[in-house]
Amino acid sequence: MKFTSKIFNSHPSSDGDFFLGMKKILGFKPKNLEIYKKAFLHRSVNKKDANGNPMNYERLEFLGDSMLGTIISKHLYNEVPEGDEGYLTKMRSKVVSRKHLNELGKDLGLLRFVESRIPKTHFGENIHGNVFEALIGAIYLDRGYPYCEKFIHERVIEPYVDIEQLEGKVISYKSLVIEWCQKQKTPFSYNVYEDTGNDELKHFAVKLTIGGRILAKARATSKKKAEEKASKRAYFALQNKMENQ
Repeated sequence: MKFTSKIFNSHPSSDGDFFLGMKKILGFKPKNLEIYKKAFLHRSVNKKDANGNPMNYERLEFLGDSMLGTIISKHLYNEVPEGDEGYLTKMRSKVVSRKHLNELGKDLGLLRFVESRIPKTHFGENIHGNVFEALIGAIYLDRGYPYCEKFIHERVIEPYVDIEQLEGKVISYKSLVIEWCQKQKTPFSYNVYEDTGNDELKHFAVKLTIGGRILAKARATSKKKAEEKASKRAYFALQNKMENQ
């Protein structure tokens, strides 16, 4: 307890509180509570097991990512018998997109369980999706495939996986813009540079040039976000052309 009292974002003060919190989220009783604790252990804690191996959620995240992909793939395979490999792959990508996983982690309030030496305000958005995947990995190790599949059906598939809505969901405006430019054989370029504004956080600005003219500008806290933001603006500027050709 002396150790955990020094940590910014620790588990609830007792195993009982943590057990009840997990039971409510999972919908069943966890057997091995230690596995679930590891699913919320950030690498900043620098904890190791008896063999000196690092203990954090990252290995469980890897396992959970695989389980989530497998179970979503099975669901899509059964639900869309006419879908070919390319279609099923694209649909699965929409379900397990980083943005969607982050939203799932937020909806479940998983951040409150994370044990870390880093204040919560310093975490990026992806922490929510990372621990969500780690939680799935913990379920698989603790209760096996059937419980893992049940959890994903109840928490992901039933409330969020609507085939018709997914078909119209855009996961990357940049990919759409690039694909359209390539099909039209239209030259394009993303000119990204560090913004020298007075913001507290460093920003990047981007100019998206299509067909020799600047079609969109945007700025964000990362190059990737700035490019996606500019691509979204360009997409809506070109939407009629893109949809009619």
